[in-house]
Order: sequence, then structure tokens, then C-alpha cells
Amino acid sequence: MNAQKITPCIWVETTDAKAVVDYYLSIFREGKLKEHRQYKNPPEAGGGDFETAIIEINGVEFSILAAGPFFKFNESVSFVINCKDQAEVDYYWEALTSNGGVESSCGWCKDKYGLSWQVVPDEYFELINSEDAQVREKAMKNTFKQKKLILSELK
Repeated sequence: MNAQKITPCIWVETTDAKAVVDYYLSIFREGKLKEHRQYKNPPEAGGGDFETAIIEINGVEFSILAAGPFFKFNESVSFVINCKDQAEVDYYWEALTSNGGVESSCGWCKDKYGLSWQVVPDEYFELINSEDAQVREKAMKNTFKQKKLILSELK
């Protein structure tokens, strides 16, 4: 039984949950597949096949619903990846924006499924919340000039 009270459910526009799991586990290598199921919709529900999966990434469980192109993601929901340094930012940024992903601005990007992510170095929050107004202003000003966050340019 899962101790996590709330599990984000990601409805993707494919019916192949295993491909979605493989994609995310190739990026978040410490993750694991916990469950994969295949289903058939009854005729009264429109028929067709769909799949579900449960994955765990960094101790957070995600439910994948691969039920076809009924809903699209938008930027109103995103996941933040807190990175220890610029190398980790670079890794996740490249992994998420390659192979059909899209760069946005201010550290946001979308992966090939259209899910929004914000890839942020831990030190970023110290800079934008600094008690030193000059540090804070420089970090915020430069944030708006960037797609991928470059820590050295924010300092």
C-alpha cells in the first residue's frame, strides 16, 4: 500500500503506457515501474484499448493513464525539478527538450508528451529571495532573458 496520499495522474495522448514509462524512466534513472495494466473499454464506453501504469520517481508516485487523445496538457500544471547544480539542470533540460520536447522561458520546458516542467538549480531560490535587493533584481531580470536557467548569469 502506498503511503502517498495524493498521486498525480498524467493522462497522455497515446494508448501505450509502457512507452511513456520507458521514456520517463530513461530520464529519471532512479525511478521504477511499480505496475502496468492493459484494459479494453466496453462498447458502451466507446470501445478501444487503454493502459495504466504506476511509476515512482524520487519517492513520488505518478499514475499514467494512456487512454488516447482526449485531453491536452497546458502550462497551468507543471512539475519542478530541483537541481543541485548547473550540470544537473543541463542534463534534465536536454533530456526533456530533445526528441520532441520544447523549450519555453524562465526555466520552463515541455517534454515530448507536452507535460510542462520547470528545471531549476537549488541556488536559484536563494538568489530571487535574497535580502540583498541587487542580487534579487539581477536574478529576476536575467531569469526573464533565459530559456534554460544558467546559474552563472543569474548571480
